[in-house]
Order: sequence, then C-alpha cells, then structure tokens
Amino acid sequence: MPPPLPRRRAVLGGALLGALALTGCGTFSSRPKVREWNLFGGGDGARLLQIHQQYVAEHPDVAFEAHTLAWGPPFYTKLAMSAAGGRAPEVATLHLSRLKGFSPTTMLDPIPTDLLEAAGIRESDFLPETWNRCVVDGKLYAVPLDQHPFVLYYNTEICQKAGLLGADGKIKPVKGVDAFLEMLTAVKETTGKFAASVETTNPWRMWWTLYGQLEGKFFSDDGSRLELDDAKALEALQLMAKLAADGLVPRSANYPALVAQFTNGDAGLSFNGEWEVTTYQTAKMPFSMAPFPVVYDVPKFAGDAHTFVLPRQSNRNQDDTKATVEYIAWMLKHSAAWAAGGHIPSYQPVVSSQEYLSLKPQAEYRSVAPDVLFDPDAWFSGSGAQLQEEAGAAFSGVFSGQATPQAALAQFKAATQTLLDTPSPV
Repeated sequence: MPPPLPRRRAVLGGALLGALALTGCGTFSSRPKVREWNLFGGGDGARLLQIHQQYVAEHPDVAFEAHTLAWGPPFYTKLAMSAAGGRAPEVATLHLSRLKGFSPTTMLDPIPTDLLEAAGIRESDFLPETWNRCVVDGKLYAVPLDQHPFVLYYNTEICQKAGLLGADGKIKPVKGVDAFLEMLTAVKETTGKFAASVETTNPWRMWWTLYGQLEGKFFSDDGSRLELDDAKALEALQLMAKLAADGLVPRSANYPALVAQFTNGDAGLSFNGEWEVTTYQTAKMPFSMAPFPVVYDVPKFAGDAHTFVLPRQSNRNQDDTKATVEYIAWMLKHSAAWAAGGHIPSYQPVVSSQEYLSLKPQAEYRSVAPDVLFDPDAWFSGSGAQLQEEAGAAFSGVFSGQATPQAALAQFKAATQTLLDTPSPV
C-alpha cells in the first residue's frame, strides 16, 4: 500500500475537528431535533457555522446540533458505523461521488419526496445530470447542495502582462493542446518561474479532467471490469509529463505548495478545485477564475457535489424527519451564502438569482456545472477514496520524471484491478 498522500481538508482543516460546532438553545426536549454531521473544515467550516447560526436564530422551535468531523475516510467510517448500528444523526453530508459505493439501500434512508415538495423543493429545481445521480433503485437518497469542479485560477496582473486578457479584463478562452501550451508559455515567460501551480503529488483531478475530455471510458457498463482506454490515458499522462519537463508546472508540489506558488506569484495560473477563493481573497490577490480550458475534444471537468443524506436510523421519528427535510430545503434556498466560498449551488433558483450572479469571481465558472465529471462508480472511488490515492501514487512520478507515462499507467491499472477484485466492505 502506498504511503498516504496529503489531502486537501486534512491539510487545511486539521486532522480531527470532531467537536460540537454549534447547537440550538437548550437541550433536546419535545422539540423536533435535527442532528447534522458534516466534514467541512477550514474556510468551508467557518462559513457553514455562520449559515447555521442564521438557521438556529430563525428556528427556535427546532433542537439543532451540528458536528464537524475529520474530512475523508475518518468521516465516512464513522458515518457508516453509525448507520450500521441504526444510531445515526438525522442528516449528514455525503459526496455524491461516494453515494453508490456507500450502499445507500442499506446505509441510508430514502428522502421523503412528499416532504421535500411540501418544503418547496422539486426535481425540476436541479440539473438532471446531478439529480439523477441521487436516485438509486427508483428512490431519492441524496439532495445535492452544490458542485465543485476543477477550474482555472489566474492572476490578473500577470495575465495582463502576458497578453492573455480580453477587453473585458477576463482571460481569453483557449481550446486545444497547442493553444493551451501557448497560454502556459506566455505566463511562464512573464513570471520567470512557473506558468501554473498544480498538485503533482496527487494529480487525479488533472488527469481525470484530461482523460474525460478525451471521452475515455473507465469501467464496463456493469462496473465489473476495468476498461481504460490505454491510448487516451497515455495521451493525458504524456501531456502532464510535458508540462513538467518544459518547466511550465513544478516537478513536485503538494497541496500547500500549490496554494503558495499561486499566492506568491511564482505561478500566474493555478489548476485546482474552486474552494480556495476565500484564501486568495483574504490574501488580497489580483485574481479571477474561469473554467479549466477544453484541451481536448469535449468540455469535461473533474468534480463532485456535496449532498444531504439521511443515514439509516432504526426508529426514525416523523417529526424529526419533517424538521430535517425542512432544514435541507432552508439550506438550499440560502445556498448563495454557501456559494461565496466557491461552490456552485445545485439549487437552480439560486444559480439564477442576482445574489449569486453578483458574486465575483464565484459566478464566472458556473457554466461548467452540466459537464462536471464525477469519479467512476465503485466502493473505492470518490472524493478522498482509495482510487484517488492510487492515482497519486502512480501519476506523481510522471511529473517528477521518476516514472514514464507507460509505467505510471501500468501501476495505476494494477492497483485499480486489485481494488476491483476486493469485495466492498459495506
């Protein structure tokens, strides 16, 4: 098993948050209760706390508790154990990419769609691509809160000097490998160091985006066989290797280095998820954001979505469930505040609202939402899961020069096959 790689939330949010984040007034009594588990540390956690404070102030009739647990495997392990024992909280956060691998029919309770509609939330309020992923065996098991795609950050002063901004002050879109490389070369010549910062120690999102733009397949239709397209997988890896060999990106950079290189101007671009917007705003950087370039054939962008789920309870209380669904609806309708942290709201009435559209640069990449590329469905895939770790172990060598694209692909395929041959633990 490869050594563990740095994870975004672990780096930024601490190894264990664990403690009670916020409670409503008093202890649980005859009031309906809503206990919420989430995995939001760092800036996301602080923003969620503010939103929850508003919810509590507006709902004195609900006994509300929110708990933040350590991001990634620790969160999902604890959530699975609580659901298996039937003693789970009323509601929890779950990455949509992990829904099917979480065994929803045994570990989750279906969302009562009649209560959801009564709270003013309907299927038509969401993108079909997102909503349909929340349905398993004809039942709704998750309600999407947001989407968080792989995007392009750009330093506006550096890109202005590099001649990459249009008359509107926004970066001019590029399409195709040659245009992509020309853009990076212009930025590198301006910074004198790198063109872009990228997490080379775990480049899953970079590779998955490029491979997706090549329309590469991953599993067979029934999910039982690995059907990677070697030619397309290698094409993406070879481009990643070229970026490092040409000095356009660092040969080695973990997640904190990715952030630092963009912050201090060593790189004029950054390839990352959209969740660092608050970091760069706090640093008072001259920056904006845009969709990641369409380097290959189709617009696809690695990403995921946070959802609300109802973990399995042995004796789910009707009043608590009604209050919980109403809480979910309230959060969706107030998701413009959540979007300030970078995430694209899933609830379309908020996406079209002036409150959201006025958020800059957060609204600049909202167009990619229909083309977010989720991880392949498997018990070992999804945000923070083993598949991404195996990709990091195999593909980081392509950037550092310690592995050829062919060797990296062979290592990744072997590791994926081993996981595929291992029965799901849930």
